[in-house]
Amino acid sequence: MNIMIDQFSQIPIYEQLENQVRQSILSGELEANYMMPSIRKMAKELNVGIITVKRAYDDLCNEGLLVSLQGRGVFVASIDSDKEKEVRLSQLREKLCELKVFCDTSDISEKELMSEIEKMYKR
Repeated sequence: MNIMIDQFSQIPIYEQLENQVRQSILSGELEANYMMPSIRKMAKELNVGIITVKRAYDDLCNEGLLVSLQGRGVFVASIDSDKEKEVRLSQLREKLCELKVFCDTSDISEKELMSEIEKMYKR
C-alpha cells in the first residue's frame, strides 16, 4: 500500500489517509483480513500524528471497511457487494454536495446542471 500525503492540500490529512485506504480496499488492492500497519507505525511512516491516523482508522471502522480487534490490530473487513455499493453511493453524495456548492456559487441553476448531466449520459 502506497499512501501519499500532501501537507499543502486543503483536504485534512486524516481525510487524505481515509480516501486512499478506502480506495485501496474498494479496488481490491487491500483484501479482506489484511492486517493494517499499527497506528504508531503508520504515523511514523507518513510523518503525521498518531491522533491523525487513529481518526482515519476509527472513521473507516465506523464505515465498516476496517475492523479493530482489541489486542490484535486493525484489519480490512470482508465487504459484500451491498456494502461496496453503499460506500460508493456515500462517495457520490459527497461529490454531489461539492457540485451543488460549486453550482450555487457559480450561478448555475438546477435545470442547467440536470441538462448537462443528461447530455453527458446521452453521449
